[in-house]
Amino acid sequence: MLTVLAPTKLNLTLEVLGKRPDGYHEIRSVIQTISLCDVLSFELSEDVKISSNLSEWSPEKSLVAKAVSLLQKTTSVAKGVKIEITKNIPLVAGLGGDSSDAAATLRGLNELWELELDGNELTELATQLGSDVPFFLYGGTALMAGRGEIITPLPPVPRRYFVLVPPDIPPLPDKTKQLYASLKSGHYTKGEATEKLARVLREGERFDSSLLFNVFENVAFDVFPGLKEYCDTVLKAGLKNVYLAGSGPTLYTMFEEKTEAETLVKKLEQNSIKTFLAETC
Repeated sequence: MLTVLAPTKLNLTLEVLGKRPDGYHEIRSVIQTISLCDVLSFELSEDVKISSNLSEWSPEKSLVAKAVSLLQKTTSVAKGVKIEITKNIPLVAGLGGDSSDAAATLRGLNELWELELDGNELTELATQLGSDVPFFLYGGTALMAGRGEIITPLPPVPRRYFVLVPPDIPPLPDKTKQLYASLKSGHYTKGEATEKLARVLREGERFDSSLLFNVFENVAFDVFPGLKEYCDTVLKAGLKNVYLAGSGPTLYTMFEEKTEAETLVKKLEQNSIKTFLAETC
C-alpha cells in the first residue's frame, strides 16, 4: 500500500485584477500549504475503486476520479487502483481539498503504476484538472498568477499557526462563480498586496497579519447566507483579526506562537465552535 498526504492551503493574499477576454478573471495570490491534510492510500487493483470515510463525499464528482481517468487515457495504462481517502479537510470550504487530493492522486499513481512521468508532464496534467492543482504537486509557498495556473515558488513563510473555523452553514452551490459575479470594478486591484507580501518574503522582512488580504471579503457576507452571523459569534468567542480562506466560507486567524493558538482553540471549543489548528508546511 502506498500512502500520500494531501495538504490544504491558505491564500495569504487573493486579488482580482479584472476580467480576461477568455471569460476568466486575472488573479494574483500568495498561497501556502498548511499541515491539515487528507490521507490517500493506493493499492493495485483490477479495476478502479474510490472510497472515503465521509458519506457526503462523492467520488464521481471529485477531481480524484477525473485524475485517475486522465492518467489512464494519457498513458494508456491497463492497471486499476483502489483508493481510500481519509478526509480531514472540510468539504467545499475554500481550502482546496479536492484540488490537493487530485494532485496527490497524480503523484501516487505515477509511483504505483510506474509511469515515470516527470514534473513537467505531471504539471501539464494537473493544469487540465484545475487551476489550483499544479500548485499542490509541490506545495510550500508560491506566487499564483494568470487564472491560477502560473505558479512561481517563493521563499518559505516563517512558521505560523492558524486557527481555522469552518462555519456551520449550508453549502452554497457554485459559490466561487457567485463570488466572482458579485465583485464590482471597485474591488479590483493591481496586485499591490500580493507584490508587497512577495517582497517581504524575498527580503526576509517581518511577516504579520497586516499583510493578509482577500478580495472576496468584500462580498462574502452577502453571498453566503448566515456567514455574517456566524462571524459575529466567533468574534464574541475570542477570534480576532478574522480572514476569509480562499473562496470561503472558512474563517481563520494567524498566530506566531503555538500556545496562543491552542488557547484560542480551547476557548472556541468550549463554545461548541468546530475548529482546526494547523501550521505552515
